[in-house]
Amino acid sequence: MNKSLVLIKPDAVQRLMIGKIISSIEEKGLKITGLKMLRMNDDLASKHYSAHVDKPFFEELKGFMTSSPLVAICVEGTNAVTIMRSMMGTTNPVEAAPGTVRGDFAITVGMNLIHGSDSTEAAEKEINLFFSKSELSDYSREIDKWIS
Repeated sequence: MNKSLVLIKPDAVQRLMIGKIISSIEEKGLKITGLKMLRMNDDLASKHYSAHVDKPFFEELKGFMTSSPLVAICVEGTNAVTIMRSMMGTTNPVEAAPGTVRGDFAITVGMNLIHGSDSTEAAEKEINLFFSKSELSDYSREIDKWIS
């Protein structure tokens, strides 16, 4: 079992896609252990995208991510990071496979609807940025024996 951070980005919130994305996560069998809507501020954007702070596109990225609320989700499951990356599709929606969030619904790289951790190490850091320990729930589900 591992965890991944998923962000339903501002464009997906504005396009009324929160429920559709959450449903696909649950239908896949991943367990949601944390969920909240928030407005990313400049400080959180700089921490979350620290690898991009010195890049020319950072200010535009920060402006987009702070422009509207987003939904932060902590998901858990066998291969959660890999599964979420597969469900999201590649960063460039033009290259994303049909059946993925980006392949079916995104148009541009800049507004591609969803973020998911790219490794278990990144997931741990990202989850800690968006959630306190008290905001995460550890629980079992009856269906876990059928999907693990």
